[in-house]
Amino acid sequence: MNVTENEKRRLAAVIRLGILDTPPEERFERLTRIARQHYRVRTALFTILDHDRQWFKSHQGLEVTETPRSVAFCDHAIRQDHIFVVENASLDPRFRNNPFVVGSPHIRFYAGVPVREPGGFKVGTLCIIDDRPRQFSEKDLDVLRTLATMVEEELERSYIESDKSEYVPVSQLNRAIHQAQSVFLTSDNERSAFSQMLNDLLALTGSQFGLIGEVLHKSNGAPFLKVGAITNIAWSPETQALYQDVERRGMVFDRLDNILGLPMVSGETIISNDLSQDSRRGGLPAGHPTINTYIGIPVFSGDTHLGMIGLANRAEGYSQKLADELAPLSQTLGNLIERKRLYEEKGSHKRDLELAANYDALTGLPNRHRLTELFEQELYEAGQRNGQVSVCFIDLDGFKSINDEHGHAVGDAVLKSVAEKLKATVRSHDIVARLGGDEFVAILRDVGDERVYARLLDAIRQPINFRHHVLQVSGSMGVTVYPEDNVDSDLLLRHADQAMYAAKETGKNCYKIFDLQSHSSRKERVRVLEQIDTALREQQMELYYQPKICFHHHCVNGFEALIRWNHPKEGVLSPAHFLEHIEYTEHARTLGNFVIREAVKQLMAFARQDLPYTLSVNLSPCHFLSEEFKDDLSSALEDCPIELRSRLILEILETTAMDDTETALRNLKASRELGVDISLDDFGTGYSSLDYFRRLPAQEIKIDRSFVMDMLSDPDDSMIVSAIVSLSKSFKRRLVAEGIENADVERKLIDLGCDLGQGFFYSKPLPLPEALHWAKHFRWEDRLTA
Repeated sequence: MNVTENEKRRLAAVIRLGILDTPPEERFERLTRIARQHYRVRTALFTILDHDRQWFKSHQGLEVTETPRSVAFCDHAIRQDHIFVVENASLDPRFRNNPFVVGSPHIRFYAGVPVREPGGFKVGTLCIIDDRPRQFSEKDLDVLRTLATMVEEELERSYIESDKSEYVPVSQLNRAIHQAQSVFLTSDNERSAFSQMLNDLLALTGSQFGLIGEVLHKSNGAPFLKVGAITNIAWSPETQALYQDVERRGMVFDRLDNILGLPMVSGETIISNDLSQDSRRGGLPAGHPTINTYIGIPVFSGDTHLGMIGLANRAEGYSQKLADELAPLSQTLGNLIERKRLYEEKGSHKRDLELAANYDALTGLPNRHRLTELFEQELYEAGQRNGQVSVCFIDLDGFKSINDEHGHAVGDAVLKSVAEKLKATVRSHDIVARLGGDEFVAILRDVGDERVYARLLDAIRQPINFRHHVLQVSGSMGVTVYPEDNVDSDLLLRHADQAMYAAKETGKNCYKIFDLQSHSSRKERVRVLEQIDTALREQQMELYYQPKICFHHHCVNGFEALIRWNHPKEGVLSPAHFLEHIEYTEHARTLGNFVIREAVKQLMAFARQDLPYTLSVNLSPCHFLSEEFKDDLSSALEDCPIELRSRLILEILETTAMDDTETALRNLKASRELGVDISLDDFGTGYSSLDYFRRLPAQEIKIDRSFVMDMLSDPDDSMIVSAIVSLSKSFKRRLVAEGIENADVERKLIDLGCDLGQGFFYSKPLPLPEALHWAKHFRWEDRLTA
């Protein structure tokens, strides 16, 4: 099919949409107003590209309602699968002579997002235009993408409500599309997916029988049809052998000299409403029921001819109008066949190129390093196709007891068996990886049915036979879905991990979906990133100080410095309101350097006042693991005397130190060489090994508050705290407990041998003057009456 034919199908979709030359509607006006106001441009448009004109369904800042398509920037935009940006049209050879650039409205900047109708065809754009050059990054245009998605949702809603179809109700067509997608994406049996779609087509059109297949090519280039589904209900018992013979031969149809094969040659819809008199008839095997009426519909994805639909014996006959109404379903089939091919090609390419270093030696699954590469690719491709990626974080239940009771050889056999089960359960294009230990990750594309997640856990639960043992494990799984959870790959894994722990807490052997509502919305992240530069420049950031009490000397040992944002409109904001939004951005380093420099400055002020306090600061994971960290810390300490530096304590999360072991050890060593102390924060949550713990040059261990707060009511937490205390004493590490809220917990920690404590039992974090006042008047015996 040539470009002209492809455009013909697109224009048919425009007409089918029924939106051309309709009055303005507030639902579209509102979205273009938002685009114009957000980006502060002169013009924002929702355009529809007709045959020879560009018509504006909504136009803000422009009086005309249409322009010739030949000079439309949007004509270029709909040929893209991503945002089309022109930063300065007067310098762009494609547009510098355009009448709308040379003359009014003097276009300089343009950014347009293709807008698709429910069948997947690009019918127009949502665009912003200005009369001065502009520069926007991909991130800057996220709002425009979101607004374009909202336009598409409104189009789909309008399309369903109007339902001007003559033959096929839109609601039934949409249901068939969703069923086709669901079966293709959740079934390992390709033929069952084709059969489902064929059954829907027969029901939608009232046809007696038909076929669906994929168009392939012989070595000489001649096309043939690999039949995916064909009805046999109309065949008589005497001809069942014929049908079975077709199946044995691989369901291949390669006759091109009759009406059945003609669509594969011409790429056009073929219709015959009286086949008995049609010169193109023929090709049916002996004994096949009579075909009276027939339609052959070629299936495309873009310009590529991928398949064919054949339907027969509809009482009312067939028409091009019927084929047009079925176009969204045939387009869906084309996309799914193309996706299947892409997956197969990608899988073959991977097998040729992957190196042993990227795979887990025990299970053969991708390891953490390889998973990162595959994951990033998955997210990129999801953006290209407007698809979804499900991230499933799986931790085995009861695996430790198998290792303990039967030995590591049996444990390894269980891990290999689980890996094989997971690989056998997901589709060929999905990813299963082993992070280490008994943790697995599955990356699934475009899951339309949550039962897919349950299938993973069902597979894990199946008994395992090994050396006369019958073993059984289950799994707890956390799931998060991109782009609903619109963060990077690291945070997606972390969110799935958090959901997995929620599954563990629920009782194990189940899955939980990550709760997006408990986290800031994407709009909140954009808002924070827009304001953080101003906050730093205008000194809105401030350190608050929470005292740390020495249990041995009954005095204030020092403080932990905690960042606060003195927001001009919202008041004092805690780190929970903004730190997660700036992590893994350039602002994390800027804020981290501010905190370290403020702490050093305050330590030197303490020294001038003869105050012996230490000062702890928390490090951003991405800043600490960056190449610039060592130089940043060295620069901050440049004017600080050597003898004071040990009073500065850098707190790093145990999990951060485990994320990149070599970088963490290198930066920790550099910090020690500069004279500062290291504290391992939230200890007990990262499951680090004893060897790794021994190698970390940390002088202080902070027991995570989650264990401290419940240690008196939860025997497990109490045991964990006792174990951490013993471990710290064995390695001669200073021990700090955070989250102390009452005297009973304090007393228990002192009995265990804890060195320092902090928490609301003593004081909440305070501004510096108040914290120093509190410390000056602190008396050990007064704390019980505070």
